[in-house]
Formats: sequence, C-alpha cells, structure tokens
Amino acid sequence: MTGRGDTRPTLEDVAAYAGVSRSTASRALNEEAYVSARSREKVLDAARELGYSPNQAARSLVTRRTNAVALVLSEPERVVLEDPYFAAVVRGAFRELSAVGCQMLMMLVDNREDVPGTVRFLEGGHVDGALVFASHKGDPLPTALSLLRLPMVFGGGRPGSSTKGLHLVDFDNEGGARLAVEHLRALGRERITHVMGPQDQRSAVDRMTGWRKALGLDERAAARLAAEGDFTIEGGESAMRQLLTRVPNLDAVFAANDPMAAGVLRALHRAGRRVPEDVAVVGFDNHRGVAEATTPALTTVHQDPRGQVRQMVETLQQLIEGEAVPAKRQVLGVELVVRDSA
Repeated sequence: MTGRGDTRPTLEDVAAYAGVSRSTASRALNEEAYVSARSREKVLDAARELGYSPNQAARSLVTRRTNAVALVLSEPERVVLEDPYFAAVVRGAFRELSAVGCQMLMMLVDNREDVPGTVRFLEGGHVDGALVFASHKGDPLPTALSLLRLPMVFGGGRPGSSTKGLHLVDFDNEGGARLAVEHLRALGRERITHVMGPQDQRSAVDRMTGWRKALGLDERAAARLAAEGDFTIEGGESAMRQLLTRVPNLDAVFAANDPMAAGVLRALHRAGRRVPEDVAVVGFDNHRGVAEATTPALTTVHQDPRGQVRQMVETLQQLIEGEAVPAKRQVLGVELVVRDSA
C-alpha cells in the first residue's frame, strides 16, 4: 500500500475517520443544516486530528466566491495616510471582515486616472463585493461603479447627486453640528464661528449646514463667520487666523474635524487667546489620539467608524448572499463628548 504521509488529508479521509458519509462531512464542515450535533462534533474532531483544511480553490469553483472584499478609498494617498478617520476605517474593515471569514483587499483611488483600472479589477471576479468610500462631489468613481453587477455598500457622505439605488451608511453630520452649537450656546457663547471642511465633501457640507441652521444664519452672515480648511491641522490653523482677523471678538469655534480643531487651538494660543476662557472650541470625530492629546483636551462630537464599517459589512454580506435588501441611506447617531476646551 502506498503511504499517504506526504499528501494532505481529503474530505473522504475525514468522513471515513468520523464514520459518516462524505455528504454529511461536507455539510458539517460548511455549517449547513440537517446535520445532527453529534455528527457535526465527530466530523470537526476528525478534521482537527487529521489536520484537514478545505481546498479553497476547489470550493470557489463551486460557490463562485473568493471570500475577499475590496475596501475602496477614493481619496488622495496623503489623506488616507494622515487622516485618523481613515485609519479607523481601515482597522475596522480588517477586523469586521476577518470576523466573517473574508480577506480585505484595500484599493486607493488617488485620482481620476485610477478609476478605469479600479473598475476593471472589480469587474474581474477577484472579490465578492466592495466597501466604497467616495464622498467628494464630482468624483467619477460612484457612477462608474454603478454599471457593475457587484454587491457594494457606500460609507461616508452621499456620493454623486443622488442616493437612489445605493446602499449607504452615513453619520448624522448635520445633527452633530447642532449638538456642538447647542452646547456652546448653553455656555453663553454668542459669536460662534465655524472652521469648515472642504466644501466638495458631503460630510463637511452637512456639518456646515447644521452649524448655520442651529444659529439661524442666512448665507451672507454664515460666509462672514466661517472659513474653509482642508481637514488638516495646518488647514485649521490657517482658517482660524482668517477668522481672528475677520471676527476679532469671536468667543467660540466649531471645527468640522478634530485635526482642524487642533490647528484652531494652536492659532488661538499663538494669538494669546485662552481656551476656554476667551474662546471655547468644539471639534468633530472624537479621535482619541487627537482629542485627548491637545491642550486643553478637546470637546468633540463622537462618531464610531468601527460601528459604521460593521453595519456596512453586515449589509454587504446580505447582498452577497443574494438577499433582497432595499437600497437606502442608513444614518448612524452621534453624541457630544465634553472635555476641557468647551
């Protein structure tokens, strides 16, 4: 008899070792129904003792699954590497996909020239679905992806001009801005300015809209009390310098993200303004590595990227399984975390 010590155990070996049929062993290993608890336990024990692992390539031929999901970030490489929000998204996606047995493949769409290659890869059968972050106005990626018959869920702000037919998981950015303004007004602040994020990005527009509505400002008044940054520390510092020149008697600032709020604090310190005594500051994101590291510690609106990705993965798994999931925009709640800056 030829020895088998140099070959991998097969499904037939597992079935024989467990004393069950091949079909029963297959159902047990694939966690299907109609297998008794006793038989399932015998099969799993046999698989462990024999060191059996399923042939994933062969399984893929049958199921047409790759057990891989693309995380597509339509942002410049610098933003993805430096913005703590995207760092949290990447970590969350890796962990949530691992929990459901999927490999994560990260794709960066740095500019418009990257779109055709991204589309070709995604339509090539390499992944079962995609988690897509493409929230800038005018981004051609969402339109290009809409032509694919690939399950996908969008995260962040609304891509394009419409959410019709899209599965989208977003945060209540407008409501979060309202929480920030209400807190500042409760502190007795009367001249509440705003450091905006880039106005080609939906989340930034929603946060600016929430600030403006909470204060009852028309567009002309809002334009005087707001300055645009670029979601970076340097952008926040520059915008704050503009506001100090334009509104020297300001007594509060709502910044559209935490890195810009850190820049606001730097500019106020250099201008000799005390925080929160002279100027109260509120950020948005609650990135603890930023919010707890500033001096003073930052009051900010909390959002949970891990929770966002978890909901996206859950929806994507349903789509991959062929479930009829109605396309809709899911809005996740936010809350204010009070620290020392306001």
